[in-house]
This record gives sequence, C-alpha cells and structure tokens, in this order.
Amino acid sequence: MSASDSGRDQTQAAQTEHGQATGEEKKRGFPVLVLLPLVVFAALAGLFLFQLLLGDDPQAIPSALIDKPAPQFDLAAVEGLNRGGTEVPGFSSADLEGKVSVVNIFASWCVPCRQEHPLLEDLAKVDGIQLLGINYKDKPENARRFLGSLGNPYSRIGADNNGRTAIEWGVYGVPETFVVDRNGVIRYKFIGPLSPESYRNEFLPQLRKIIAAG
Repeated sequence: MSASDSGRDQTQAAQTEHGQATGEEKKRGFPVLVLLPLVVFAALAGLFLFQLLLGDDPQAIPSALIDKPAPQFDLAAVEGLNRGGTEVPGFSSADLEGKVSVVNIFASWCVPCRQEHPLLEDLAKVDGIQLLGINYKDKPENARRFLGSLGNPYSRIGADNNGRTAIEWGVYGVPETFVVDRNGVIRYKFIGPLSPESYRNEFLPQLRKIIAAG
C-alpha cells in the first residue's frame, strides 16, 4: 500500500470515528430536547391537580391591597361616551371618598365581562353605593359599542388605556370587582366574572357588611 493510500485510509477512519461520535452526541442530546416540554407540562399538570385536590379557587388568591387605601390615580373619561345626552365623566381616587364604591374593571373584548353585565345592572340599583368602572386597555369606539348594546350601569368610567392603573390595583385579569368603603379603603375583591350564584351568595353579603359598617 502506498503512503498516499495509507493517508487516505487514516483520514477516512478519523472521519468515520468523528461522525460516529457526533452521532452519539446527537443521540444523547436529542431525548433531552424532546423530554423538556413534557417535563414542563407534567409539572404544570401536577400543580393544577394539587390545587384542584385542595379545593383552591381564584377567590383564594390573596390581595395585598385589602384593608389598604385605594391607589392614587386620575383617569380621563372614555372618549365620546354619553348617557342620556350627558358625557359620562372620568374616574379618579378622589371619587372614592364619602360613599361605598363598587369598582369594576371591564373591557369590550372580555367575554366574561359580557356574561356578568346583567348582574352589574342589578348592582347599580343597590341603595347606598356607587358603581364605578375602569375600562381596561380598550378602544373608545369599542367601549361605546359595548355599553351601547348592553347598557351602562356605571356612574363614572375611567379609561385605563395602557393598563397602568389596573396594575396598581393588583388586577390579575378582567373582570375583577372591588368594594371600597367610605374612607377610600379597599375592603373586598372578587376575582373573575360574577355569576348569579356568586353574586347572591358571596358578593352581596360582603357588600352589605361593608355598607352596614358605615
């Protein structure tokens, strides 16, 4: 065998060994990439099952703002929104003083907001409160269409265009509803859409306690 043939054989052998090594590395690394999403999914599923077995629900999520003054904010009115020919005013923290307030965070694109809306219309008729709205990350034309179709139960609505005020209120997602006492202190928070059952059995009893507390 010539020297050149021997050199070619050695080069081919080296390439073969390198290819085998590379293939083995790929084989060793491939299952990790495949299994990683499965591991993450299993962990999330386990957490969900754990919470389910414990009977947890969204209302169990603690709020750091309970029994603390509502955040300071000043929101402009929803552009072009009128009721009975009168512009619906904006909403600021100063409007929470002197009367029990129910603050509802909503948006036209929020399907659960539409579902709970009839209950808000009933809520607006409760004596001793004012129902105020924060319109979350919404376009004014969409908010006007939403309230024009379903009715406007709010005495004031603030346009939270960038979502900053909702963050300061500790909102997890829309809808959420807060009860604020006459001193501007947040006393109760309901996470998610109100249903006839939760409205009757949970929300109204809490609201009545706060009204009675004076």
